[in-house]
Amino acid sequence: MRTLAVYPEEFPEPWASDWGEDEYGLWMGFTYKGVKQFFRWIEPGTFLMGSPTVEPERSADETQHSVTITQGYWLADSTVTQALWQAAMGSNPSSFIDDDLPVEQISWHEAQTFIDTLNGLKPELKLCLPTEAQWEYACRAGTQTPYSFGEQIDSNQVNFYEINPYNSGKKSEDRRQTVIVKSLPPNPWGLYEMHGNVMEWCQDWYAKYPTGTTIDPIGQDTGDNRVLRGGSCFLFGRLCRSARRYFFEPDLAGNPFGFRLARSH
Repeated sequence: MRTLAVYPEEFPEPWASDWGEDEYGLWMGFTYKGVKQFFRWIEPGTFLMGSPTVEPERSADETQHSVTITQGYWLADSTVTQALWQAAMGSNPSSFIDDDLPVEQISWHEAQTFIDTLNGLKPELKLCLPTEAQWEYACRAGTQTPYSFGEQIDSNQVNFYEINPYNSGKKSEDRRQTVIVKSLPPNPWGLYEMHGNVMEWCQDWYAKYPTGTTIDPIGQDTGDNRVLRGGSCFLFGRLCRSARRYFFEPDLAGNPFGFRLARSH
């Protein structure tokens, strides 16, 4: 549940090269060396994080609990592309090569280095990774079904390893590689490929969920592993659900590990 029409304090912001409003709400974008990155305004609200015990093929660490996001935030409408990564970092670690494909084989630490680089060049961007709660809130986009698309998915909506569809679903195309960002339908809040394609690093250390209501959770202060969300083109349908959690050491650059930018307050 989102509150009604909670707009950012300033719109457009001075750093924005592009901005507007459409059926999904407000959007802004910046341009760096000719490469654009767009963000969606995510209004505050309350949602149920995790999955209900009756959700098929759920995992034990998805304890459902109420979370309130008290402040709106900007979240990138797509994962970082290879074009933007190369513009900032001058290299490309990805295994599937194309400017418009998501950058992958990125560790959490490398994502932070990229963010620090862009913030150093344009401090007003205030880029960061989303918290795990911000990520799932935006992924769900007001839904409580296993996916933002409903109870089931196919390859027209999500790039996943379809050989094992979710909950006895029908098989569809198995691509076995990433797809161009924003080439599949967005979720109800205008965000692309939140399910599948590449796994996305979040800011949080991995930890067990609380059982009670939480407000603006940011995870614990220390840990061994960082959180990834979203599933990937190499993972089964059940592993791309909104509630599914992953965790790996922050120096591991797996295939395909990518990330989506957010903006701090």
